[in-house]
Amino acid sequence: MPSDLAPLSVLVVEDDPAARDLLILAITQLGWQATAVGTAHDAIRAATEAMPHLILLDIGLPDASGLEVLRAVRRSSATPVVVLSATSDDDAKVALLDAGADDYLVKPIGLPELQARLRAHARRLDAEQRADDELEIRRDGIEIDLLRRRVLRDGQEIRLTPTEWSLLRTLARHANRPVSSDELWQLVWGREFGDAKLNVRVHILHLRRKIEPAPHAPVLLVNVPGVGYMLQVP
Repeated sequence: MPSDLAPLSVLVVEDDPAARDLLILAITQLGWQATAVGTAHDAIRAATEAMPHLILLDIGLPDASGLEVLRAVRRSSATPVVVLSATSDDDAKVALLDAGADDYLVKPIGLPELQARLRAHARRLDAEQRADDELEIRRDGIEIDLLRRRVLRDGQEIRLTPTEWSLLRTLARHANRPVSSDELWQLVWGREFGDAKLNVRVHILHLRRKIEPAPHAPVLLVNVPGVGYMLQVP
């Protein structure tokens, strides 16, 4: 059944024909557009030229690793990237999330789960595009403007990935109230399964590096022991 969300364009980066066909089927059944490539070289070019709403990236490519593609994409784009990998190793997940991945799927992937993940990302993108919040936060040289979707530090704009922005936006809307990892996992990623603590912790660390005056001693994104995280503002 087609999705009732706005149609998305999805770049599929997968060298295995059978896996590529499954991904394309999952996308087109939602009523979205799929563009498929099978090499790292073509992926980097397509990510720049086609400007997709979302990228599905297989980590094992014939000419270079998916990690290299991810890093190349992140140098010029904040497009959400969902990594596909045959390994469920936590260290590998952390490395990919550190490089800018927004989600991580372990192969083999069933069609219903894949479509559910795609719909979750579409809902998040749709909600962000329709966001009309007028909340503006200023503290310690940091300005968070939800209406204009921008973050400034000492007047300089900070580049955030879509997941980092969604996480910061969620915490800003719950400012001065602790939010658990499970709640953030549901609100930001739209999921009820997966490693909530790992994913949230990695993205919180990324945000701290970008917006905290001293990331090792955070004053904005603080831990609340036994509860979760809180955006602490006046």
